[in-house]
Amino acid sequence: MTTSDRPSDETESLRDEIRRLRKSLSELTPPLDVFLKRRGFRIYKREPAEDLLLPGKKFISGFYEMMKRYSFRLFLRDVIKHQDFFNPGDVTRYATGEVTGEYIEYIKRIGLIEKKDKGFRLRSGPVKSFGETLEWFVSEIFEREFSTEAIWGIRFRRPKVGGDYDLIAKVDGAILYMEVKSSPPKQIYQSEISAFFDRVFDLLPEISVFFMDTELRMKDKIVPMFEEELKKRFSNPPEVVRIEKELFHLWDKIFIINAKDSIATNIETILSRYFRSNR
Repeated sequence: MTTSDRPSDETESLRDEIRRLRKSLSELTPPLDVFLKRRGFRIYKREPAEDLLLPGKKFISGFYEMMKRYSFRLFLRDVIKHQDFFNPGDVTRYATGEVTGEYIEYIKRIGLIEKKDKGFRLRSGPVKSFGETLEWFVSEIFEREFSTEAIWGIRFRRPKVGGDYDLIAKVDGAILYMEVKSSPPKQIYQSEISAFFDRVFDLLPEISVFFMDTELRMKDKIVPMFEEELKKRFSNPPEVVRIEKELFHLWDKIFIINAKDSIATNIETILSRYFRSNR
């Protein structure tokens, strides 16, 4: 990074002030469960711990920083896939052998894996998927980077629209709902897009986000699936509009994003878009 690329002291000061103001606003407004109760939503279950792949408390901050790396998240998916036994060759699809070796040594040091024969295995388990850990991580992004109250893995008892809400956050007095997908686009089906819209129109959050933890193009499959769903729901369907790169929006309220460049940066982009267009 060159000197010109670095944010100025004034910019950093403004960002710190925004974080401080958001934290103050969050403390002055009712907690998220009260916001939800006002809309007729009572939390039945939240943040299930049985499928989380997390280290002990003293390692959490470092693990959070590691989770910002896309290659590390892909590596953890493979570790979960081969959780009973794996060797370095089983988990070296998305990084060099040297980097994968560093990742293995790191998760061994923080107690996630242990030696088994000539390879490794998870110390705790079974862990059915990476999904819950990814939801935890995105929730941490909202809390750490945006001073925003966020909860994940939420289940409501609703008469018509059921299932889990992956993440809900309180952003400057607005409710944000995010669907968090750890699967690649080829494993996403039209029924999942339909379920996302069902939840959006039931909860009526101010901000809705369909997030996929991928660096692949969203325009190839996911955006066309949204367009197809909109044709089913509206006689005059709205256009899915590109914001930049692989970030898209509907009405400046419903957003489609991926993990390209940075999850936190992409979230910042859509929040800025929402608040500027709806001020």
